[in-house]
Amino acid sequence: MNSIFPGERALPDRGRLDQAVRDALRNLSTQLSLLTHRVGSRLELRGTDLECLDLIDTCGPIGPSELARRTGLHPATMTGIIDRLERGGWITRERDPHDRRAVVVQVVRSRGRELLRMFTGMNAALTEICADYTDAELNVIARFLNQTADAGRAAAEELPTAPLSDPLACSRHPGAPAVSPAARQIPDNPGRRAASPR
Repeated sequence: MNSIFPGERALPDRGRLDQAVRDALRNLSTQLSLLTHRVGSRLELRGTDLECLDLIDTCGPIGPSELARRTGLHPATMTGIIDRLERGGWITRERDPHDRRAVVVQVVRSRGRELLRMFTGMNAALTEICADYTDAELNVIARFLNQTADAGRAAAEELPTAPLSDPLACSRHPGAPAVSPAARQIPDNPGRRAASPR
C-alpha cells in the first residue's frame, strides 16, 4: 500500500540518486584525469601543463596573473608552466592590446589542433552517446554540467592559493568533473530522437 504522505518514501530514493550522481561525477573526474595523463605522456607534457594549456585555450588570450588566480597556483609556479609551454611551442606571449605594459598568452593554433587529434576517440564516443538523447535531455545535461562546473569553480576560489612547493595544478576536489579538450567537444544532434537511457 502506498503511503498517505506524498514523498514520504521518496526521500531515501532521492538520497540514493543524489549519491549516484556524485559517484558518477567522481568516476568521470577519474577517467578524464587518466585520459589527460595518457595524452600528456604522448605529447611529453606534464599533467599540470596540459590542463593549464587547456585553460589557456578556453580563456585566452589571458594574462599570467589571471591564469594563476584561476588555477589557484602561486604566480612563480605559473611562470614555470608558461615557460615550459612556450619552449615547447604550445603558446606564445604577446603584448596585451589593452595594456601595452602587460603580457598575455595564447595557444598556437596548429599545436591546438594537434592536441585535439589526441582526443579523437573520446570525441567520437561522445557523439555516439549524445545521439541516444533528445535535444531536451541534452539541454538538461548541459545545464547540470555547467552548474556543476560553476560550483567547482566557486569552491576552488574559496581555497587558499597553493604553496610554491605544491606540485598539483588546476586542482579538483573529488566529485568535480575534470577539464579536458574532449569535454568541450560535445556536438549538437538536431532532429535526432531516441528513448531515454534506462
